[in-house]
Amino acid sequence: MNKTNTENRYVRILSKGVSLEGILSVPDEAKGLVVFVHGSGSSRHSPRNQYVAQTLQEGGLATLLFDLLTASEEEIDLQTRHLRFDIDLLASRTSGVLEWLAGQPYNFAKIGLFGSSTGAAAALIAAAGLPDRVAAVVSRGGRPDLAGQALPNVQAPVLLIVGANDETVIHLNKQALAQMRLGAEKKLIIVPGASHLFEEPGTLEYAARLATEWFQTHLHPENVR
Repeated sequence: MNKTNTENRYVRILSKGVSLEGILSVPDEAKGLVVFVHGSGSSRHSPRNQYVAQTLQEGGLATLLFDLLTASEEEIDLQTRHLRFDIDLLASRTSGVLEWLAGQPYNFAKIGLFGSSTGAAAALIAAAGLPDRVAAVVSRGGRPDLAGQALPNVQAPVLLIVGANDETVIHLNKQALAQMRLGAEKKLIIVPGASHLFEEPGTLEYAARLATEWFQTHLHPENVR
C-alpha cells in the first residue's frame, strides 16, 4: 500500500480575540477535515490525540490539532484547574476556530469535531451553534452531558466512544444520548477492557478505527445525505 503524503502546517488561529497555536495536517486528496477539541489538561501535543490524528490522516482525512488555551492560560489552569471546565469558553474558542477555517485556502465543505473529556461538550455546543459547518462529531471518553441544553439542538451525526471500565462516564454518556434530538443519528459504543484514557493494549487503536469509519462515512463528499 502506498504511503499517503501529508502536508503539515504550524498555524496561529485567531479565535474570539486570542491567538491559538495548532498543527494543520492535510493528506493528498483529503476528503474532509477533523478538528480536535481536547479535554482536561491536554493540548495539541497529546500522544493519544496525535495517534488518532495519524489514523485519520491514513484514512484520507485532514486534521487540525490546536490548543484551546493560550500559554498563559495553560499556566493558570495548571494551578486552578478551572479553565478546563469552563465549557462556554471552550465552546466559544471552538466556534472561533471553525470561523477561522472558513477563511483559509483549504476549502473543506465538510468538517468533523473529535472531542475528548470536557472537550466533547465544547464540540457538541459548537456543532449545535454551527450546524452548517459541522457534519459529524465523535467523542472519546468524553463528557457530552456537560453540553446541557445544547444537546437537543445538535443536528450532526454523533458517535460516543467510552471504555467499558469507565462506569461513571458510561452512565453520563447514556444520559446525554437520551437528551439528543429524536430522529438524529447517534450511537454509543462501549470498548471492552478500556478505561477512561484508553491506555490498555489495543483499545486506543480500536477507538481510532471507529472514529475514522464514522468520519469517512459522514465527511466524504460522495456520502452527502
